[in-house]
Amino acid sequence: MSKQGYDKKRKEVDETMKPLETIEQFNELKNNENVIFIFSAGWCPDCRVIEPVLPEIEEDHPEYQFVEVNRDEFIEVCQEHDIFGIPSFLAFAGGKEAGRFVSKDRKTKEEIEQFINGLSA
Repeated sequence: MSKQGYDKKRKEVDETMKPLETIEQFNELKNNENVIFIFSAGWCPDCRVIEPVLPEIEEDHPEYQFVEVNRDEFIEVCQEHDIFGIPSFLAFAGGKEAGRFVSKDRKTKEEIEQFINGLSA
């Protein structure tokens, strides 16, 4: 993909999914919302692979708020929640962890959908 194509895709993802800004925001969301945190990093090639499908996944699951967590900016959140590989997904509903799809492996759209469909929001 060209740099221009990559930047366009990155912009599309940025416009839909909200990035995490503070640890306080993380705690507020996990305690009060049905939320799926997507742990990622700019240098992660497997994270870039799933970016094009994330807006569609987000649109298909309006029962969840999707928030991107930059692993490098929030390493303490990753450590606290045992996120040792990216991309990874951590879901909360009703203030409790509803599920996790955590590994260092590349994820497919189908695997992400299966994870979300298995949650009880």
